[in-house]
Amino acid sequence: MARRDRDGNRGAVSLPTRRRQEDPMAAYDRLPPPLRAWVREASLPWSAQSCRRIWQAARRAGLGEEAALAHLDAVEQKTLAQPRNR
Repeated sequence: MARRDRDGNRGAVSLPTRRRQEDPMAAYDRLPPPLRAWVREASLPWSAQSCRRIWQAARRAGLGEEAALAHLDAVEQKTLAQPRNR
């Protein structure tokens, strides 16, 4: 019965489940301060790994901090606009 309770909400989202490779709080603590501030205010529960990947790609593309944060906002809005599969 305990197993069933733990797995009870697996169908609630269409994202695959994955085992974490690192401590999520340690990963969050290693984010740059502007990115940590963005994560705190985000509408979605972003992982530190996802945010860091988007942030680094934006910075490699030559965007400054403010532009990289605006890019993260745009990615979040695009994600929120996608239809949910239930």
